[in-house]
Amino acid sequence: MRPWLLTFPVLLALAACGERAPAPAGPTAADPPPASSPPADQPPEDVPPATAPAPLQPVAGAMTRMDGYGDLRLGMSTDEAKQAWGGELNGKPSDDPAACYYLWPKSAKLPRDFALMIEAGKFVRYDVGTANEAAPGGGKVGMDEAALRALYRDGLEETPHKYVEGGKVLSIAASGVAPSKLVFELDAAGKVTAWRVGLLPQADYVEGCS
Repeated sequence: MRPWLLTFPVLLALAACGERAPAPAGPTAADPPPASSPPADQPPEDVPPATAPAPLQPVAGAMTRMDGYGDLRLGMSTDEAKQAWGGELNGKPSDDPAACYYLWPKSAKLPRDFALMIEAGKFVRYDVGTANEAAPGGGKVGMDEAALRALYRDGLEETPHKYVEGGKVLSIAASGVAPSKLVFELDAAGKVTAWRVGLLPQADYVEGCS
């Protein structure tokens, strides 16, 4: 047998091995890691989480708050409110225990200047018609609409005044403090004529106890 016949199969085998595709290269330190997609229920990182509006802050030195006035708390019984007030109040309850009526301090020149609303034996609202008191957040009687909106930003809800032509009502609900509402009444010139803080639905009583 000729020697080259023995070496021919070996050469064919070597040629076949040389034609095989190279193995895929593994990841190297220079390669960036593959990006991972966030879970479907996870918002993108650049979207800030929704936050609740900040509660209205009481004015320094003022007794007005979204949950009451001074030592009085909305929802107190009439007797508790009188005791917390600590002074003499004008106004008499109705014979009907579920009736609505007002109590006001002797220092008030008129009941509309400052009064406490009582309904069904509970202190449910207080009304202010004088610039001597600042509302939670800083609003006052005599303030114009632009100044009021500057204080409360986009939190004010606007509705037409029921009885004053060209007037309006601007209100804002409490946030995380009490189930209450602050309501400003404005005349046709855009000036605050009165405001009130109360539980719902009493805060929305346009006629008061009438």
